[in-house]
Amino acid sequence: MARAQASATPSYSNPLILQRADPWVYRHTDGYYYFTATVPEYDRLEIRRARTIEGLREAEPEVIWRKHEKGPMGSHIWAPELHYIDGKWYLYFAAGGAEDVWAIRMYVLENDSENPLTGHWEEKGQTRTRWETFSLDATTFEHRDTRYMVWAQHPPEMEGNTALYIAEMDTPWSIVQPQVELSRPDYDWEKQLFKVNEGAAVIKKDGRIFMTYSASGTNHHYAMGLLSADADADLLDPASWKKSPEPVFSSSDENGIYGPGHNSFTTTPDGETDLMFYHARSYREIEGDPLSDPNRHTRVQVLRWSDEGEPIFGVPRPDNTIVDPGMR
Repeated sequence: MARAQASATPSYSNPLILQRADPWVYRHTDGYYYFTATVPEYDRLEIRRARTIEGLREAEPEVIWRKHEKGPMGSHIWAPELHYIDGKWYLYFAAGGAEDVWAIRMYVLENDSENPLTGHWEEKGQTRTRWETFSLDATTFEHRDTRYMVWAQHPPEMEGNTALYIAEMDTPWSIVQPQVELSRPDYDWEKQLFKVNEGAAVIKKDGRIFMTYSASGTNHHYAMGLLSADADADLLDPASWKKSPEPVFSSSDENGIYGPGHNSFTTTPDGETDLMFYHARSYREIEGDPLSDPNRHTRVQVLRWSDEGEPIFGVPRPDNTIVDPGMR
């Protein structure tokens, strides 16, 4: 992907989609953008598509799966990601149990239809890891003929919530050991409200691999960090990854945007300009549990690059779309 030229920098309306957290946008070879995200009811998985980024705003969402009434996959349906792998669609998501809502684990659906809004979605089951503990936010990427999964999980000995792990995959719904820890909450900015590393997303450019992630609780402290590695490095060696000591994308009092995070990457239709999607709120103070506040809206902005090949995230742009006052 080439660097964006300032004269051709696109502009988008924000918020793009209301009350959709953990946004995932994928530009397919059919010319469509596919969008999926966490819905505020935490009860279903939906996909929408459009030819343009702005078109996603009004695109009709198609519900492709609903939570189970009993047992696993019965609550807290979170952070879906849609991927196209070897001619089939796969949707990765996290879910709790109907009887134990905090028994959060990772699951995968498969669909061999040309259009993922149609056809049959088959449950491929839980992605098993080293431990049977709280785990979520699976993402996957391919590098040099090897497919990897990155996810967040609570290691049994850790005081806090989650660290980030990577492993090779042997199928689109399973990993092989060893799983390797890449990052856990080390810095103060990663330990506000809760000790969290989660929501990884990968973008590759000019011989390097960049992995964003989100940290801290889901209020105004929520922010994005960055890991990076050389494309020639052993990605299963933690020493291959460099971690930024400071957040690379965080709340902006000046622009009135708070808690930006859990992002994804895509490009403009011509493939020339990198775009970053993320969720954030347009107010700082939250009454009660932040997870009960539905107003994490999907936003988008251009990702720039320095002459040295480093991503420049900047600050969250201010809203330029009128939001229903009921959504603050």
